[in-house]
Amino acid sequence: MKKNILLYMAIISFVSFKGNAQDSKIYVTDKISDKYAYVDIIKTYERIAEKGYKSEDLFKKIGDSYYSKADFDKAAEWYCELFDISNDLEPEYYYQYAKCLLFIGQVDNANKILEKLKQKSGVIKKKITIK
Repeated sequence: MKKNILLYMAIISFVSFKGNAQDSKIYVTDKISDKYAYVDIIKTYERIAEKGYKSEDLFKKIGDSYYSKADFDKAAEWYCELFDISNDLEPEYYYQYAKCLLFIGQVDNANKILEKLKQKSGVIKKKITIK
């Protein structure tokens, strides 16, 4: 009987020791995670662009970031840079750029961009004639 009690006590102490060891690992992990810092990717991309690097992908990422944060003034600025590089873009960029221009009060420019979108979609859609 005493052997069984000692065995049960040994098992209980082993389980409780194992549980404390896991808690300490979590604590150590929490301590390590305090060392990491947040990186503002938009500012990093802007610094790259200011140094003269121009890329369609870079301007898309910056414009999309500001667009998703509803900062339409800055989004329009970067979409303008994007459209200076290329006019062969996905239709969503025409729409987003036009929307940004509308929000900042440049209605005429927004209508021009939407007209380009209509022309681009007109090229894609061809009339089918049956003879």
